[in-house]
Amino acid sequence: MKKFLNPQGSLYSQLLERPKVDVVELAKSVRSIMQAVKQNGDAALQEFNSRLDQYEGSLALDALEIEKARELINPALKEAIDRAYDNVFTFHQSQQSEIKIIETSPGVLCWRESRPIERVGLYIPGGTAPLFSTVLMLGIPAQIAGAKELILCSPPNREGALHPAILYAASLCGIKNIYLIGGAQAIAALTFGTESIPQVDKIFGPGNSYVTAAKQEALSYGRAIDMPAGPSELLVIADEFADPSFVAADLLSQAEHGTDSQVLLCSDSEKLVDAVLEELSSQLILLDRSAIAAEALKNSSALVFSEFADCFTFSDKYAPEHLIVNARNAYSYREQINTAGSVFLGPFSAESIGDYASGTNHTLPTAAFARTYSGLSLESFQKQIQFQEISEAGLRNIGPLVSLMAEAEALGAHKRAVDIRLEKINKSESDV
Repeated sequence: MKKFLNPQGSLYSQLLERPKVDVVELAKSVRSIMQAVKQNGDAALQEFNSRLDQYEGSLALDALEIEKARELINPALKEAIDRAYDNVFTFHQSQQSEIKIIETSPGVLCWRESRPIERVGLYIPGGTAPLFSTVLMLGIPAQIAGAKELILCSPPNREGALHPAILYAASLCGIKNIYLIGGAQAIAALTFGTESIPQVDKIFGPGNSYVTAAKQEALSYGRAIDMPAGPSELLVIADEFADPSFVAADLLSQAEHGTDSQVLLCSDSEKLVDAVLEELSSQLILLDRSAIAAEALKNSSALVFSEFADCFTFSDKYAPEHLIVNARNAYSYREQINTAGSVFLGPFSAESIGDYASGTNHTLPTAAFARTYSGLSLESFQKQIQFQEISEAGLRNIGPLVSLMAEAEALGAHKRAVDIRLEKINKSESDV
């Protein structure tokens, strides 16, 4: 992790960049996978499973396997998942909104109502870590929204099994349709549908660069996605009073996600930064995933600014997926934060807590997309339908305005649709 003192100009811009990916080759490879699945369906998926995951067997997971997970999971972990489920459910249930009917003009009523997205695809990464927490983060809001069909895809091990915790979390969320397929090929299956896997309306879930590219490719085939996403990232803003061991632990918690992850430290205290860098070296050797974290730290930087406020300016420009403010009176800095996926205030708000059990969602925009996207929420699994009901008095009130405006835009049929009603009203009145 490199240290920079009060970066300026071109260096400042360079530090805002994410690790580079060869997008041309990546896109070419992903399109090839997508086309193979589109043309050959299950046969292509079976071939990818055999070649990439050394698994040959059914794509669909038997319902009995899901039930058996309750017996296989460690009781302490089961209890932890139950508590996390309750917290995440409580937070997302609070996002339900009441119908508010607004009378914009006399006789003109307008409102919105939520409807669930009917069939959603949930992608759960496997690879180096079984992300059962992501099952909760995707499955719970989908469950509350009332999605009629939840399709989960996750890469199997060689025996065609998924981690029991993934299956237990899925059962809590009412997910019954689980398929043993991962990577870009899983996204392709959800995009086009195959003999076994249904086509979905919207695709959710994190993944590696292939999964991310496949989700973006899915957009061109009319499938909606939750958000553009990339490797995990964290920015920590720490003042001189921060505990270096806390800061280092937080940075490593995200660095261990993958070699392409990126973590940044911003402070106005060089002494604090130096202490954190020492802590990183000490804590890194203790990690099982130390090689992964060490590689990620090569993409990472520690920045020392002359003013604490400059840390927030830099953070807003970087637009981090996760932002920790480890400072005295951290809550008071909220108004200086305009762009971030999820924010953690104070010395005890470890980012890991949000990943698992505080209640907030850990599916967040990365790669600076926090400038325009929000983290996953209940609304991500809903569509909002606008309603209006206009009475005879309401039409008489605003009809002439619409008629005039339509005429000015040379849209005669629009004008006529209003005028014909007004004429009918006027005629009925004159006949009385």
